Amino acid sequence: MSSEAQGSEVAGWRAWLLSSSPASRSQARLGRAYIGWLSFRANHLAMLGLGIVLLLVLVAIFAPWIAPYDPNAQILADRLQFFSSQYWLGTDELGRDIFSRIVHGARLTLYIVILVAIIAAPIGLAVGTTAGYLGGWTDTVLMRITDIFLAFPKLVLALALVSALGPGIENAIIAIAVTSWPPYARIARAETLTIRNSDFISAVRLQGAGRMRIIWSHIVPLCTSSLVVRVTLDMAGIILIAAGLGFLGLGAQPPLPEWGAMISSGRKVLLDQWWVATVPGIAIFVVSLGFNLLGDGLRDVLDPKTGGQG
Repeated sequence: MSSEAQGSEVAGWRAWLLSSSPASRSQARLGRAYIGWLSFRANHLAMLGLGIVLLLVLVAIFAPWIAPYDPNAQILADRLQFFSSQYWLGTDELGRDIFSRIVHGARLTLYIVILVAIIAAPIGLAVGTTAGYLGGWTDTVLMRITDIFLAFPKLVLALALVSALGPGIENAIIAIAVTSWPPYARIARAETLTIRNSDFISAVRLQGAGRMRIIWSHIVPLCTSSLVVRVTLDMAGIILIAAGLGFLGLGAQPPLPEWGAMISSGRKVLLDQWWVATVPGIAIFVVSLGFNLLGDGLRDVLDPKTGGQG
């Protein structure tokens, strides 16, 4: 196919997506998504955040092929080596390659944030939409429970839960998820309150739809975009809490290459061998920044209050 034919085909697809009178619901949805992508792509910082997150995902997937060494292999003769062609980011106090541990640590970081999002977001969405739509005593009880969880700082409550459950990455994930769902419930409830008396909800109710069907089929989809933005913005906080638990020895346990635990072990030699703690700290900073930039970009596109696609 010639370049002119390819250009003509691309222009045809673009015109089809941007049509002001779509012929089907699928065309309308794809067109709306394409307009959102164009808006997102114009935000250079958001694209930078997307690039960082995609890089994290790729590093996590291909970690065994990227890392030059076993992340747990100890070579005591090479302990505390500075940057070199053999050890790109140096070695730690046990002679383990820091670059390999950072690469494999990306898997743990992604594992934590995905599981926390999968656990916390649906809980918050279910509680918030149910409370907002049903109202009355149901709303009062659910929101007071939410307020109890919100009354404690996330890290403090996570520390208390992990202390009760015992150290370990699974318990840390549970603790972080338990502390993360209340803000999602608040957002979902606020969104539900604005749409529960809308004309289309009244029409669905008159057609005989039950409460649960209205909530899950009509209200939940409308709350999802705001929730996605909040979850993306919260990823940085989740990473920091997980790193904090690892730093205190309550998260991932040795010899797992968790970034917070790596900083904890490196603090003992921070003055003389600064790279042992600094490199994982930079990794946490970069990934957290990436999620924040991505969340800001998604908010501009998905939040109708900021002029996004809605």
